[in-house]
Amino acid sequence: MAELDVEKLSMDVAAQEMLKKAQAEGVETIFDRAKTMKPCPIGEEGACCRICAQGPCRVPKPKKKAGEEEAAEKKQRMGLCGATAETIVARNFARMVAAGTASHNDHSRGVAKLFIEVAHDRAQGYKIKDVAKLRRVARDWDVPLTEGEGEDAKPRSPEAIAQELGPKILAEFGQQSGEINYVRRAPKKRQEIWRKHGVVPRGLDIEVVELMHRTHMGVDQDYHNLIKQSTRCALADGWGGSMISTDLQDIMFGCPVPIAGEINLGVLKEDHVNVVMHGHEPLLPEMLYVASQDPELIQYAQNKGAKGIQLAGMCCSANEVLMRHGVPVAGNYLHQELAVITGAVDALVVDVQCEMQALENVAACYHTKIITTDDRARMPKALHIPFDEHHALDVAKNIIRTAIDNFPNRRAPVMIPQVSSPTIVGFSYETIQYLLGGSIRGSYYTLNDNVIGGRIRGVAGVVGCNNCRTTQDSSHMTLIKELLKNDVIVLSTGCAAMAAGKYGLMTPEAASKYCGPGLAEVCETVGIPPVLHMGACVDNSRILMAATACVKAGGLGTDISDLPAAGAAPEWMSEKAIAIGQYFVASGVYTLFGVTYPTTGSEILTDYLFKGIEEEYGGKWDFVADPEEMARRMIAHIDLKRKALGIDKARERVLFDMEMRRQLEAAAEEHH
Repeated sequence: MAELDVEKLSMDVAAQEMLKKAQAEGVETIFDRAKTMKPCPIGEEGACCRICAQGPCRVPKPKKKAGEEEAAEKKQRMGLCGATAETIVARNFARMVAAGTASHNDHSRGVAKLFIEVAHDRAQGYKIKDVAKLRRVARDWDVPLTEGEGEDAKPRSPEAIAQELGPKILAEFGQQSGEINYVRRAPKKRQEIWRKHGVVPRGLDIEVVELMHRTHMGVDQDYHNLIKQSTRCALADGWGGSMISTDLQDIMFGCPVPIAGEINLGVLKEDHVNVVMHGHEPLLPEMLYVASQDPELIQYAQNKGAKGIQLAGMCCSANEVLMRHGVPVAGNYLHQELAVITGAVDALVVDVQCEMQALENVAACYHTKIITTDDRARMPKALHIPFDEHHALDVAKNIIRTAIDNFPNRRAPVMIPQVSSPTIVGFSYETIQYLLGGSIRGSYYTLNDNVIGGRIRGVAGVVGCNNCRTTQDSSHMTLIKELLKNDVIVLSTGCAAMAAGKYGLMTPEAASKYCGPGLAEVCETVGIPPVLHMGACVDNSRILMAATACVKAGGLGTDISDLPAAGAAPEWMSEKAIAIGQYFVASGVYTLFGVTYPTTGSEILTDYLFKGIEEEYGGKWDFVADPEEMARRMIAHIDLKRKALGIDKARERVLFDMEMRRQLEAAAEEHH
C-alpha cells in the first residue's frame, strides 16, 4: 500500500491514529482505495447513460479550442437513441432522488408497521413513551382523542388512539391519489406554490415508482418534466416518509430532550465488551440499549473476563440512541473501518444504509464479528441474526451474548485513541420551542425576535455525510465556524452533527469561543450550544418543522422562502443527500453542496437548478467546493433575505423609563 498523509485525509486526531495503525498492520481502508481509484470524470458529471444495453453512452462536455467555441456550442451531445445531455443528466439526477426517497420511505414503512404492533401490544419490549406527542400527531391525522359527545365525552386510551392512527399512516404508502397528509403542516403560501406547479405528492410509494418509470429508456425526455417529478418524489420524503418516521419514533422511543453524550473513538473501553451499532434504523438499537443494561448479561460479560458492556453508535443509528439515551458515539461514516482497527470491537451490528462491504475484509484482520440484522442488507461473510419486532429483546440479548462470547478471542493489540468530546444533544423542534417560550407560551417568537433585532443574523442547516474525496470533517468545521462567528445559528443532523460534536461545538461553552457577540449572548442566556443537534438523516424533517414554526410565529415573512436561512451539505456522498437537497429546494431553501455536484455534465440543466428553479419554488441549488466561499454565499443570501424583510439594520435596544412610557401613552391616546 502507498503511504498516506493522514493529516490530509482527516482532521480528526483519533482517525489519524487509526490510519497509522492500519498502515503499520497492512490493513486496507477506504482512504487507501480513494488514493488509487479516481472517480470517473464523466460519471461524476452525470453525463454517462447506462439504462439500456446499447450503451453505456457517454456525452462529456466538448473540449473547446481557440476559434471553435461557437461550433462546439452548436454541436448537440446525445446518446445512441438521441437522448440529449440534458435528458441523460436529468435522468441520473432523478434516479438519485428516487433511490434516496426510497431509502427513507422504506425505513418509515418499517417504523409504521412496528407502531401498529406496539399499539396492539404485540412487539416485545416496546411501548408508547410519549403520549403527548401521540395526541398531537393524532390531531394531524384527524384521529379523535375522545369517545362520546358533550359531557359524556371521555379521553381515549393511548392504545386506542394508536390503533386507529397506525393503519391511517400505513395506508399513505400505497395511496394512489389526493395529497399526502403532512403537506397541511407547511405554510399556506408554500402549499399554494406546490399545488400551482402540480408537485404535491399523491402517496409515498407511487412517486418513487413513477419516477423510476419515467427514467426508463425512451420515456420522459424533457428535463423540466423529469425535475418536476423529482420534486414531487423528494417532497414525499421530506414531508412524507421522513416526517412520519420521526414522529412515530418519538412516540415509541421518546421525543428527544437535551441530554449529555460523548463522541469519538475514545468512548470504546479496552476492558469492556464493545458493541458498535451502525446504520440508520433505531428499532433494534433501542432494544440493544435495554439488553446492555441486563444484570444477567453484565454478569455473563464479567464471567468472560470483561468489566462490563460498552455500547456505542456509528452513523445515524448512533444519533438516534445518543439523543434519547445518551449512548456514546464512536464516530461518523468514515470511522466505521477505523473502529474495527482499534482491535477492541467485539461486534459491529449493522441494520441498513451506509455500511461499507469492506467492513468484512477489515474485520477478517481482527476478531470483530460483523452482524447483519436486516434481510434487506446482507453481507456474504457476515453473521446474520435477523431482527424480529415480535421478539426484539430476545434478538438483542442474543446479539449482546454473541459479542460477549467473542471478547476472549481478541488477537490484535488493542489501541483505542484517547480522544473524545462531550456533547449536549436532543434538540427536537418541540424542545427548541419549549426552551424559547416554556410549556405555556412555547413559540418560536423569541427566536424570530432575536433575528429581527439582529442578535441572530440568520439560521443555517448544515447536514449530510462524510466523503473520502475531501479531508474528513474539515469542510463541516470550516463552514460551521465561519457561520457562528457571523452570528448564524446552526441546526445539524447526521454525520455533520457528529463532526460538530467531535470538535466541541455542541456544548453551551462553545458559544463564547466561536460565536459573534449577538449569537453568543442568546446562547448564553438560554443555555444552549450554538450548533443544535436535531438527530438523524430522517430528522431533517425537524428542520422543516422548525422553519415552518418560524413562519407561523410571525415577523419573518409568510413562507419558508422568506426566512433569512440557508442549508448546506459540504461533504455529502449518498443518494439520500440529493433527495434531501431537492425537498429543501422545493420547500424554498437556498441549498449548497460541496465536493461535487451530479449535473455539471449539462450546463443547461445545472443553470435551471441553480437559477431557474428559484422562480418556481423560491429555493435553489448551488455548488461550491470551498467551505469558506460556501459560508460567504450563505451569509450573503441571509443578508439578502434580511434586506427584503426590512430588518437588514439591527434595531437598537432601548430600555424605557417611566417618562418615556408616559409620552408613548399620551401619543397613543392622541392618535385614537
